[in-house]
Amino acid sequence: MTTVSIPAGWPATEEEARAVQDQLRASVVLDEPGPPPGTGHVTGVDVAYDDARDVVVAAAVVLDAASLDVLAEATAVGRISFPYVPGLLAFREIPTVLAALDALPCAPGLVVCDGYGLAHPRRFGLASHLGILTGLPTIGVAKNPFSFTYAEPAAARGSAAPLLAGDDEVGRALRTRAGVKPVFVSVGHRVSLDNACAHTLALAPEFRLPETTRRADALCRRALDEALQEAARTTPRETLQESPRESPRESPRESPQESATRH
Repeated sequence: MTTVSIPAGWPATEEEARAVQDQLRASVVLDEPGPPPGTGHVTGVDVAYDDARDVVVAAAVVLDAASLDVLAEATAVGRISFPYVPGLLAFREIPTVLAALDALPCAPGLVVCDGYGLAHPRRFGLASHLGILTGLPTIGVAKNPFSFTYAEPAAARGSAAPLLAGDDEVGRALRTRAGVKPVFVSVGHRVSLDNACAHTLALAPEFRLPETTRRADALCRRALDEALQEAARTTPRETLQESPRESPRESPRESPQESATRH
């Protein structure tokens, strides 16, 4: 597992973080289709926290896009690099996510984030931010619609409805399993929305969530447990406090039972 320090000059206030978003947002590429579904590599990234112990762990899992077999995986652990502020959660996650991606032994290809891209109050969620910093094609696949509205898509798998901010389509509610709550897909960088939805369906042949998210979620949870066990071995017992393992996110997590159960 790679150990990460908070980068020098990393934003420390909400004003600094929003200024970074404003600076980088103009670089998002929206006119590339992205790689065809079912080809090359596709990588899921996810994070898990223990706020009380100031620990964040990121995982990156590379799948073969055709077979969905795991080709490589990596984790990184670090300090939490920004306070919890809705709309700015990327600043808590990106240093460790970048380190996990850098530790992979192969090219990640398309990166699938457990969260948002353009479907974000400032049109610059984690998927867009990560895409700009890496140059990789990225999409966001979230469990909830955040603050946006949508009409319920038809019950059949593959049905979709626009995810709207007023009259603007910022993503889609996509049904990955018949009759089950949709996921919420948005463009991150260098991928079209149609292609992002096609990738999501290809990555979710059996469950509601794409395999990229399921695999990365399981890996980062295991890695967080290992990091906390290691901390317990090296930290005096009286300094350890019992606390929830994870802080809230823009895209609230399903329980392991919900994400792992066929619907």
